Amino acid sequence: MIQAKGIEKSFGSLKVLKGIDFSAAKAEVLAVMGASGAGKSTLLQILGTLSAPDAGSLVIDGIDVLKLKSREMAEFRNRKVGFVFQFHHLLPEFTALENVMIPAFIAGRSQRDAEAAAKALLDDLGLSGRLTHKPSELSGGEQQRVAIARALINNPSVIFADEPSGNLDTKTKEDIHRLFFDLRDKYGQTVVIVTHDPQLAAMSDRTLYMRDGVFVDDMPGMHVNDE
Repeated sequence: MIQAKGIEKSFGSLKVLKGIDFSAAKAEVLAVMGASGAGKSTLLQILGTLSAPDAGSLVIDGIDVLKLKSREMAEFRNRKVGFVFQFHHLLPEFTALENVMIPAFIAGRSQRDAEAAAKALLDDLGLSGRLTHKPSELSGGEQQRVAIARALINNPSVIFADEPSGNLDTKTKEDIHRLFFDLRDKYGQTVVIVTHDPQLAAMSDRTLYMRDGVFVDDMPGMHVNDE
């Protein structure tokens, strides 16, 4: 599903990614761990087409995305990629239902289709009673579920999640962790998660460790089941 080779990225004189090779299979849940500053989020942004590498190649679902023009890239991102961030980035003036529908409208789907799909997803995520609530009226865990539904609305091939449970309490965090795997099993997406959480990494199909812009075999002090 994802094949990246030789990914490099610098900010000024600081080289953040130093020739990363990365692959993820269809319906695989893959965790990326490492200390702050290791390059995890930069890699995720490049894999998610939010940022361009200085060098390297990137193929997602058979598409050589780095050769796409700007408009083609935006359309590809809207239809093929979903994002879940630590901070939910929900629009405060819109309801949960409306927030989830926005990417569907951008993709050109009708009001009826977008609303039906959003309601179905929110029902799957246990939020059928919260459709008309605005983000300020939802708990942190509920807001993250809305953000996950928004990421799924266009049935993307890949979900990228950056510290998706970083701001949540222990019980809510565990629920969100299980949710990613339930959704993978139901919808078949590839899920790439940047996390500091060993519990989430241990649940994943595979864990990669980053240090100083490259992947390493293991990280001292991180005891994660990586079978």
